[in-house]
Amino acid sequence: MHTVIIVVHLLIVLAMIGLVLLQRSEGGGLGMGGGGGFVTTRGTTNVLSRTTAFLAAAFFATSLILSVIAGMERRPTSILNTGAPVAPNGAPTAPLGSGSGGVLDALKQQGGGQQGGQPPAAPQPSGPQVPQSQ
Repeated sequence: MHTVIIVVHLLIVLAMIGLVLLQRSEGGGLGMGGGGGFVTTRGTTNVLSRTTAFLAAAFFATSLILSVIAGMERRPTSILNTGAPVAPNGAPTAPLGSGSGGVLDALKQQGGGQQGGQPPAAPQPSGPQVPQSQ
């Protein structure tokens, strides 16, 4: 349904662009007069104006429908009403970052598996090394 409305919306946009380009210029914006053009009679001007107005109303309606559909798929959330996560057995779970298998623990394990926040041991040099000040 959502895809059908988007396709109809795009077809309306293309038709409206084409109709606006077909209409006779009144010469206000660009300083050009509306001399002899593709459509010059007064009757066809009324038809083009009415069709453009109809397509504009259809564009407005499909835009509203698409925004309503997008709003229905959204779930409201609140940061004020969130409590501590509860395990299925009713006991509260450990907070994030406290060794419960979070991202930080995974990074520690990838970095060499050090425990207790100890810095990694320096690798043994394979040859002579420049003395460093301490």
